[in-house]
Amino acid sequence: MGRGPGALGLHLEHPVGARGTTTTLGLATGLTCPSFRYHPAIIAQAAATLGILSDERLTLGVGAGERLNEHIVGEFPGIRIRHERLREALEIIRLLWQGGYHSYEGKHLRVEDARVFDLPDRLPPIAVAISGGASAHIAAELGDGVVATEPKGDVVGAWDQAAGSGPAYAEAPLAWARTEQEAVDAVLEKSAWAFTGWKVMAELPSPVDFVAAVGTVTPDAVRQQLACGPDIETHLHVIQQDVDAGFDHIVLQNAGPDPDGFLDFFQRELADRIRALTPKG
Repeated sequence: MGRGPGALGLHLEHPVGARGTTTTLGLATGLTCPSFRYHPAIIAQAAATLGILSDERLTLGVGAGERLNEHIVGEFPGIRIRHERLREALEIIRLLWQGGYHSYEGKHLRVEDARVFDLPDRLPPIAVAISGGASAHIAAELGDGVVATEPKGDVVGAWDQAAGSGPAYAEAPLAWARTEQEAVDAVLEKSAWAFTGWKVMAELPSPVDFVAAVGTVTPDAVRQQLACGPDIETHLHVIQQDVDAGFDHIVLQNAGPDPDGFLDFFQRELADRIRALTPKG
């Protein structure tokens, strides 16, 4: 499966060419819901096209959806139905990526005489968001990898037990800044919503609801859950939790106020240290 000591992967590497261009940087959607606002036939076409334009460097990240994004079409059912729709969406995408014309009649989704005319030689791998056993089984059956936002080894274990294979991506919570206080302030200003937890974030329908939900988030809560500031050991401590949980690809989602400073910090200090991490115990 490619997981274990020395198997960590990072996409931010070896950019070449003119400023703002690259020939090696991997691209990934994180995440697209292919079963409500965007029909899976449209996602299949768009991902195939971007796969060609990017020289086959796209990873299609998909999930079951969030009320904030998907409720605008007039429906957002419970998680069981969302998982049913996600499964059907992935079946449609896989079907259309076989080439030729296809029809599909599911419980929730349908396709009639659809075709993706231009397919890359190497189809984009599909990384499926997982948060429990049900989504882990969908990922094992229809995905090429998984994505998660919390360092839960039991979730990766459920995917393993379902015979899942491929890269396991984890979003590591961090906020880089020249001081810890700058980082904390930036998180409280723009990213406090992340402290509501996945089950809450998936269900809130509007920005107003998020504002209400984060009213009790404190600076101490930020410091306890995010790696804040310039200290490299603080960031490595948080990332190590994902490695120990079984994830081998780390997504660094910087909530700090200075993205250029963070990229410089990543290149000079953080990248090699992350790649050297191995699971403890």
